[in-house]
Amino acid sequence: MRVLRRLTLAAALVLAPAAPVLAESLADTMVAAYRHSALLEQNRAVLRAADEDVAQAISALRPVVQWVASHSAQRPEGGTTTRSTSLTLGAQLTLFDFGRSRLAIDGAKEQVLATREALVGIEQDVLLSAARAFFSLREATQQVSLQQNSVEVLGRERQAAQDRFEVGEITVTDVALADAQLAATQASLASAQGQLEIARENYALVTGLRAGMLAAPPALPSLPATLDEARALAQRNHPAIKQTQRQAAAAEIAVAAAAAERNPTLTGNAGVGVSRSPNQVTGDYGTRNSSSVGIEMRQTLYSGGRLPSVHREALAQRDQVRAALLNTTRQVVLQVGEAWANIDVARAQIRAIDQQISAAQQAYEGVREEALLGARTTLDVLDAEQALLEARANRITAESNLQLAHYQLLAAMGLLTVENLNLGIPTYDPTQYYNAVRNAPHTSKQGESLDRVLRAIGRD
Repeated sequence: MRVLRRLTLAAALVLAPAAPVLAESLADTMVAAYRHSALLEQNRAVLRAADEDVAQAISALRPVVQWVASHSAQRPEGGTTTRSTSLTLGAQLTLFDFGRSRLAIDGAKEQVLATREALVGIEQDVLLSAARAFFSLREATQQVSLQQNSVEVLGRERQAAQDRFEVGEITVTDVALADAQLAATQASLASAQGQLEIARENYALVTGLRAGMLAAPPALPSLPATLDEARALAQRNHPAIKQTQRQAAAAEIAVAAAAAERNPTLTGNAGVGVSRSPNQVTGDYGTRNSSSVGIEMRQTLYSGGRLPSVHREALAQRDQVRAALLNTTRQVVLQVGEAWANIDVARAQIRAIDQQISAAQQAYEGVREEALLGARTTLDVLDAEQALLEARANRITAESNLQLAHYQLLAAMGLLTVENLNLGIPTYDPTQYYNAVRNAPHTSKQGESLDRVLRAIGRD
């Protein structure tokens, strides 16, 4: 019975239908690119470094505690060696700096927000690269299939020409023409296969995975009704514009901070210490305790022109960022217009190519029939077949361009993100690390919390 059960199980496994291989969709490609992108990891680290700038700016408002230990030995000529040892613990705190520290904190926060927008821009670039790799691979695969089919058709045409030549219906020139066309199509097939391998390598670069079977692309994403609406969305949402706006705000704060550098600073200090040294009279070593407390205000009256230069530099950098904001906005508007035009062009091309394919198919079939009746030459048949092949190849390219242009437009409007595309995967939360370090944590509890955040970020 045990042997019978094993035989039954083996037969069931053999007869069971194989599980279907799931094709990789465009969403799968984008998810893989998002999860495996080293560029995203690089810029997430850049953002975490910017978060630390906020912590460092906040730390300027906190006391600085230091200890100093010293030991010295002196031996005058003809005398004995005397040694002295001291240990001092001191603390210093900025009591008031007329807003300089607060401006530094606000400027660092604006830079964090600008870096977050830069990270969104990188996310868009990664997802757009994934879409481009997906559509390029699909187009290359279809072009190879088209060329393979053409080689098969021309092979049959060449054999038919050889048969007709043998019965004396056509000349050897017709056979040579068929041979030349077949060889040219085989060369095109080799080129298409090379492009397919390149597309596969690019897909692996973008996604970190080897390409499998690709699914049909999803329905085209919905777009604004008009070009003006698309431009308005881009001006509100594009991360490059929002990043430059934050940089402009940071530049304004930097101007105020440069002006505040001329203000005085009020600091307080306190310290305790212990020292051991010989008595000047008796020479006996003794230990003495000391303590101090004080307050100090200082202001730079003349810096050799450095402070006015720093202020002028901040003003120039502010003007630079303002001009950059205007230029970035214009570039984004241009990208929207180009993507919109590409969509219109691709749609018009597809409509025209569909008509061309229909006419070329009809012409090819008619020429073949006429050639069988002796009214057309072999060259006419080959020319008609080539025209049909080129039209079908152009249709594949135009369809790929149309699909890609939609995602280019989404990117130009600032909407090509994991969240807006509803890809359904956990995304990187830029506030986790910021919330863990913004108060410049030092205690063990805060350090453990930061470690948990870093581990969670690593899992994402």
